[in-house]
Amino acid sequence: MNGEEILSKLPRDGFLKISQSKTVAMPKKERVALIRKGNEFFNQKNYDLAKKIFLTTGYTDGLIRLGDYYDEKKMPLEAFRMYFLAPYPKKVNYMLEKMAGIMKMWLAEETKKSD
Repeated sequence: MNGEEILSKLPRDGFLKISQSKTVAMPKKERVALIRKGNEFFNQKNYDLAKKIFLTTGYTDGLIRLGDYYDEKKMPLEAFRMYFLAPYPKKVNYMLEKMAGIMKMWLAEETKKSD
């Protein structure tokens, strides 16, 4: 199987849909209160609600902590998404390098199989 055949098997939209976070315009006091609530949810391990709040408010630190959580839970695509939306270039670049290495390894394995 050549590289083009391998790439043709990838999902049409890729592995992961990433878009810029749609933060909601709100007064500073409301944003701060929501972020506090998101931090409470995160500390209570209610990650889904924390994620909704952090995405809505565009809270960078919360998104990075969620990225770390997903990375620890071996959920690299969701971790990458959180780091990308944060944005946290250091982690994004690190994860891109890891993903590129994995793709390179897969392509090398397929090349060996077809030889």
